[in-house]
Amino acid sequence: MPLRRPVLILSLAAMILAVGVAVGRSGEPQAVGPAVVELFTSQGCSSCPKADALLAKYAARDGIVALSFNVDYWDYLGWRDTLASPAFTMRWRDYAKSRGDGQVYTPQAVVNGLAHAIGSKAKRIDAVIEETGRVLAGRRPSLEVTRDQEMILIRVGGDAARPGRPATVWVAAVQPKVTVPIRRGENQGAEITYINVVRSLQAVGTWIGDALDVRVPQGAVGVQAGRRAVVLVQEGATGPMLAAAWAR
Repeated sequence: MPLRRPVLILSLAAMILAVGVAVGRSGEPQAVGPAVVELFTSQGCSSCPKADALLAKYAARDGIVALSFNVDYWDYLGWRDTLASPAFTMRWRDYAKSRGDGQVYTPQAVVNGLAHAIGSKAKRIDAVIEETGRVLAGRRPSLEVTRDQEMILIRVGGDAARPGRPATVWVAAVQPKVTVPIRRGENQGAEITYINVVRSLQAVGTWIGDALDVRVPQGAVGVQAGRRAVVLVQEGATGPMLAAAWAR
């Protein structure tokens, strides 16, 4: 759903960082390392339910961390998104600034922090996963995340090339599944299920290339009963996604 504000319009081809797409015998694109797909969506966006359903398929695939970020931009259309956060809207806009293309729309899938595609277009998303994976090859540190009753324990390895700039270590508190009945707005009457809904995203450390250990209380980052924790290691705040792992 395009925003009703002026944005810089570029072709999808201009947004992608590489050109070739390798496909294995199964027909699935062959990704290099774990891929992170962030879907920026809204309960007030009539174009989003198809993308929300597609994200569930990515969440079920090995080697992909698929996350749903609800934005509050479309709240003025008559329905206040019950999962949205202004912080996620800011992250959505900051990605557009970091990429330099200025493009923000819903549903928008941002892949590995590097490129974007329409969130309901599986073939385009698959291509971007492959292409950005090639760009990140050799730059991904090892990442191990565990939980005990109170703490999240994070270990980022010193086994990859140093990042071009200090990398943020994020912890996201994720609700695995939320079903919302929409009572007003463009999706009035629909009941939409969201998968891997991010409820909180907080920076807990900085990785500059050396091995790094971080301990953080679960409650301090919004991880509570019924929520999972995923750790992202990302250059800057909205740059290349270097590593991702769910807490075990």
